[in-house]
Amino acid sequence: METATRKTTGWIVSTLAVLWLIPGAAVATEEPDYEVVASHGDFEVRRYEAMILAETWVESEFEKAGNEAFRRLFAYISGDNTARSKIPMTAPVVQESSSEKIAMTAPVLQEDHDPGWSVAFVVPAKYSWETAPQPIDPSVSLRLVPARTVAAVRFSGTWDEGSFTKREIELRAQLAEHGLKTIGEAVYARYNPPFTPWFMRRNEVMIPVVETDN
Repeated sequence: METATRKTTGWIVSTLAVLWLIPGAAVATEEPDYEVVASHGDFEVRRYEAMILAETWVESEFEKAGNEAFRRLFAYISGDNTARSKIPMTAPVVQESSSEKIAMTAPVLQEDHDPGWSVAFVVPAKYSWETAPQPIDPSVSLRLVPARTVAAVRFSGTWDEGSFTKREIELRAQLAEHGLKTIGEAVYARYNPPFTPWFMRRNEVMIPVVETDN
């Protein structure tokens, strides 16, 4: 199991390295705009505007789903789309564990859909719903996500499922303490290229919440 995990992690790292190095996506600097509604110590509440996601669903466990999904999404941004154009990679890469689809921007997202995962990235802001290149692969699709409010906590470190799960549990506990009601599953976000040292990486866990006046 440990060997298989290392192989899987190695493939994802290699693939993401390519994503961040292809022309037009060298540093993956574009991120979704948001407004900080409130700050509560370790986490903040943000309001994101509507965005377009390019996503794919894989019926597999966390690591294996990432492998297959990244292949599909890489093909899409590399020209496997109706415009035959290269699409800049945004930041972060996001994974969501839920049976309900969630949106985030500037990432590739991975979200849990019993018993698989939905993986996506936010289409660059220069595209509208009308102008965004449509995927040729039927397993990849575009989805318009409405504006939403999320609670987000940052941390550095590795990208394994355990690290994100630990922060999710901690964040949910803090939300309960502050009386914030959650309305969706957690999104796991990774903002840096894979060659970034683990201690310098910006990772986040984001959970949709009901916005309050506090």
